[in-house]
Amino acid sequence: MRRKTGSNAQSKTRRAKLPLVSEQMKAWSAALASEVADWPNVSARSFFGFTALYRKDKMFAALPRTRAMGTPNSLVFKLVETSASVRSKLENDPRVGDMEMQKARWFTFELASDSDLHAALAWIGCSYEAAGKRKKLK
Repeated sequence: MRRKTGSNAQSKTRRAKLPLVSEQMKAWSAALASEVADWPNVSARSFFGFTALYRKDKMFAALPRTRAMGTPNSLVFKLVETSASVRSKLENDPRVGDMEMQKARWFTFELASDSDLHAALAWIGCSYEAAGKRKKLK
């Protein structure tokens, strides 16, 4: 069964509490950020306790620095439109949860060990590719 993180019913005056990031997640985030930094057109910016990753002007993922979404060991990535095969992979990966923020589809990915870094990088890569295909809204 899929984990659901986030809530569409949250009141505007009450913000969701973001858990503190584990020390291990800080190390994993630094490793992932270092890897992604070499990809074309990628920039990183500080964003409310996260390192937001952008492809040109489109944010595609956020790596926790001090706060996380979901659990202390989770990162988030964005996929607006997905193919049937990607949807199937998302639904069948127990480490992936979903949420909706500002009418965009965001997913959480929870890392439990160093062996999860490869899959995390694959999901970030999928999000990076999708950010390159999205049309800019006018």
